[in-house]
Amino acid sequence: MTDITREPEVIRLGKLEIRYLLSAEADASSLGSFELTVPPNANVPPAHRHANNDEYIYVLDGVLRYTVDSVTRDLGPGDSMFTPRGGVHAFSNPHSITARALIVQTPDIGPQYFRDIGAIVNAGGPPDKEKLFGVMARYGLTPAG
Repeated sequence: MTDITREPEVIRLGKLEIRYLLSAEADASSLGSFELTVPPNANVPPAHRHANNDEYIYVLDGVLRYTVDSVTRDLGPGDSMFTPRGGVHAFSNPHSITARALIVQTPDIGPQYFRDIGAIVNAGGPPDKEKLFGVMARYGLTPAG
């Protein structure tokens, strides 16, 4: 049985914030979900694809620019997009207010991925791209281009 009383784990990646709500790691589920907070002009991951995960994004606040393959949209509250496994996707916030979105993945990539990325991104100085790409590869992510 899932412990619905536990506090969500908050993981910071530079200025980005991941608030893990449901993880396969903690809840023995294949579904994962987290709240993503993206301040204006924050550094974001490069466009990438997931070999093993479908991903759905639903914007809660602000406006988030989201791209799936060749389609780019500015998503506001209530807007959503779906990225199937293998689809190239990216996000950014070139707008003036912080954006917040709910991300649902199946199966869950898990919070350990974000902890591992955070250890590199939050180490100080420019992140080591080779190490970042190594972590991405371990979790089935491939940078696009």
